[in-house]
Amino acid sequence: MRKVAVVGVGQTVFSGAQSRTNTELFSEAAMDALNMANLKNRDVQALLVGNVLADYEEGQQIAQTFIAENLGLSNVPANIYDGACASSSVTIIDAFIWITSGLYDVVLVGGMEKAASMGTHLATQTYAMYADRFYDYPTGITFPGIFAMLANLYAKKYNMPIEKLKEQMALVSVKAHKFGALNPKAHLQRELTVEKVFRSPVVCQPLNVYDCCPFSDGAAVVVMTSEEIARKLTDKPVFITGVGQASSGGFTCQQAYLPRLIAREVSVSKAYKMAGVKPQDIDVCELHDSFSIAEMLALESLGLFEYGTGGAASARGETQLGGKVVVNPSGGLKSKGHPVGATGAAQVYEIFKQLRGESGATQVEGAKIGLTDAMGACGNINCNIIMERG
Repeated sequence: MRKVAVVGVGQTVFSGAQSRTNTELFSEAAMDALNMANLKNRDVQALLVGNVLADYEEGQQIAQTFIAENLGLSNVPANIYDGACASSSVTIIDAFIWITSGLYDVVLVGGMEKAASMGTHLATQTYAMYADRFYDYPTGITFPGIFAMLANLYAKKYNMPIEKLKEQMALVSVKAHKFGALNPKAHLQRELTVEKVFRSPVVCQPLNVYDCCPFSDGAAVVVMTSEEIARKLTDKPVFITGVGQASSGGFTCQQAYLPRLIAREVSVSKAYKMAGVKPQDIDVCELHDSFSIAEMLALESLGLFEYGTGGAASARGETQLGGKVVVNPSGGLKSKGHPVGATGAAQVYEIFKQLRGESGATQVEGAKIGLTDAMGACGNINCNIIMERG
């Protein structure tokens, strides 16, 4: 297997409704990534795009072909992936396979979404389609409802008073916004307090508005190459050394082990094994914190903290700068924003910057190994990517 490197990244500002099209958003991020990589459009041999709802957002299908044309990628293979919130992580894993196999040397990957432009009502309706259509969807369940149930199950499993759980979740959100306020590309660039989280409207008990990520518009793109090409392009390549992907059935099919999400545990174990590292080797992690409880669950399933202790560890500052492992220094989905198709690539954007020492005020000192964690729907799809400084 050939080694695979990331040599350039690009990301638009994540925000509320934007006037630009999905193609324009992706193209902006792609040109930034190519310029960073010192590559031209003629060097790109394949294009892989993650997107969830372009048909609802703009009435547009096969958006990847229009993106390829807009970028001047003449006649390259162009594929689109719907892996829910893990869509662009799936593109990165497939590009990794394509490059390591020798099929291609330079692949442009990423994703985009205009979720905020859809408006809350339509976005909520369409996102609900990612629950099981015949068993979960008819009950009226939405993702805030699913994660509220996970929060209550977590409190019960670990014999935790719900008020204590709510405080731990609020502190997760406070930490996310502290980082997001330092990220010029973040959707919500303002700090929070625990009191403000508690005062925000209840979405679904025990989740308040500030326990939930926003709908966002935006795009993120990554340039991936073989090691041979990477060494010619930069003296600071970042290598993808481990990947993992796994799936689960609908929420009702996972009841035997909830609140744990087993697909994540299977996926990350594959990534750790491939990379030859352990959870304690991770310096910085960008994980799926669509809800504050989601970060607590991920911290434990990724092996970063023992089960039932993720919230307490976060409350002690162990996921802050200078802590055991720095988590979501970008602000995460919670503050940076969550344009669904772009989220996985945006996680890689942040880890790439961290491992090159280019993250400014949120730089993790001495970061050598990073981990991304993207989860689609309610644990149906999980992707993990381990990256190491070259």
